[in-house]
Amino acid sequence: MGKRKIKKIQDFDRAYCFFHRYVAFVMKLSYRKIAHVGKENIPTDGAIIFAPNHTNTLMDALVALNIDLKPKVFVARADIFRNRKLAKILTFLKMMPIMRQRDGFNAVKKNQEIIDKAVDVLKDKMPFCIFPEGTHQAKYSLLPLSKGIFRIALQAHEQMPQMPLYIVPMGLRYGDLFRFRSTVHLQIGKPINIGEFLAENAHLSQQEQINSMRDLLTERLTSTIYYIPNDENYSATYEVCNAAECMEIEELKRDKANAKKSAPELQFMANNSTLKRIEALKESAPEKAKKLLELGKEASRLRAAKGIDVESAAVKKPLLSRVARTILTLVTLPYTLPVSLLASPIFLLCEFLFTKLRDRAFRNSLRFLVTLFVWPLLMLIYAIIAFSVLPWQCALLTALFIMPAPFVAHEVWKTARLLVSDAKLVGDKRLMKIYSQIREILK
Repeated sequence: MGKRKIKKIQDFDRAYCFFHRYVAFVMKLSYRKIAHVGKENIPTDGAIIFAPNHTNTLMDALVALNIDLKPKVFVARADIFRNRKLAKILTFLKMMPIMRQRDGFNAVKKNQEIIDKAVDVLKDKMPFCIFPEGTHQAKYSLLPLSKGIFRIALQAHEQMPQMPLYIVPMGLRYGDLFRFRSTVHLQIGKPINIGEFLAENAHLSQQEQINSMRDLLTERLTSTIYYIPNDENYSATYEVCNAAECMEIEELKRDKANAKKSAPELQFMANNSTLKRIEALKESAPEKAKKLLELGKEASRLRAAKGIDVESAAVKKPLLSRVARTILTLVTLPYTLPVSLLASPIFLLCEFLFTKLRDRAFRNSLRFLVTLFVWPLLMLIYAIIAFSVLPWQCALLTALFIMPAPFVAHEVWKTARLLVSDAKLVGDKRLMKIYSQIREILK
């Protein structure tokens, strides 16, 4: 009898493919809009290492995974694999553990086994995804890149020199890092051809090659994200970008080439345009730039103190911008109100679990997981009740109507929350004046 074949993480799995499609479906419902830009930059002639920035915990991996329905192998921090049952689930999801510096020197030495498995994945041309920052940061910025991704790339190239190998930067920009049903913009940048890079830098030592490659990936990754330097002016800069967003989008829309661009893409372009304006002011009019950032800092402080949502700051005329949405919500209350009540178990469970979180960055991931698993269970319970007490035609209609309950409920809650936020902003003459001053300086 021949030896039993050891199953590899990259091997075809019918159950995984089915679950992947379900996850992709729930992902689409979890965001108002998902924009994938630059997919033409993904090479088709070799092995790929995707390198996304890391701002939103699990959601980053899911957005990267769902650029298409092709399986991808990911790495995650090793400590979450200590539980055997959880480790089995993560392996089923095509995730491998990787040690970090904080795990200790001896632990990091164990990464060689993971690197070997990663190389094996790449040999089979399955995309491999690793977050080069090594950890997440709930900011529109970028942490220093770790060396792990480059060691994997060098070893993979050494073992398969005839196959082209690429590191592909992926920039993620969320409309809101902590809110469910926000938007997400994924920008795929220019890939790094490892073979060509090594040929051009053959005169360097391996450590120098890694450092040079890290600088290049940092540069290309920074160009794909909404990048605010993480310094003392971070909050002020972020506030200025929010205040100028409406003005920048209006300017962008004057160009017919932007007419068909999605809202996340326009938002991404608007924010980066503002950042360029700020940098230009620092060079040409430093005193003006200083004044702008002082206004941004004060606006950030006032907005946080009043509990005003950042979305309110991003429009010129709060309240008026929500009129159509509010009217629609009021007109559909006979449907949205009972549906919202039916979805309340999901919201209440999320709110309870949020109290256990130490890091707010996990909120979206937690809400997604609760929706992913509790939503179908809850809908099944309601369907069973409906078919038990109603004629089957009415029961079927009822089941179809309550199916989108969690997402409808969230939109109703969001409309109410933003109306309150808009009213607070309109009532704060000081803050409204500061936003007007910011826009005037940037004109």
